[in-house]
Amino acid sequence: MARLTSAMLVSALVRRADQQGGSAMVLAKGDRNAGGILLVAYQKGTNPRFFEPGLGPQGLPALIPAGPQDIADEVAVSDYWQRRRGFDPDLWVVELDIADAERFAAETMNLG
Repeated sequence: MARLTSAMLVSALVRRADQQGGSAMVLAKGDRNAGGILLVAYQKGTNPRFFEPGLGPQGLPALIPAGPQDIADEVAVSDYWQRRRGFDPDLWVVELDIADAERFAAETMNLG
């Protein structure tokens, strides 16, 4: 089975979030074909959390928590993803603000 490119997955996230009344913004573009994807998930502009595709506990593709999960300010959010991009310039960074962002992203990216 062919794997969707990173650019296609990010495009699907942005388009589907818009269709469902949420918002999605690409903060940084990575490698179009195989770049990693870091999601910054919000709910109504609050409670930022980081997630990225990976392998879950059963060894199946899943959306897993990444980075700090208890962040108080936007400076810390920006610092974290920019630091990650410093180590991996192929990384895509996508901000999602939609209800149940983790479930929404997992469904959109076919991760369980």
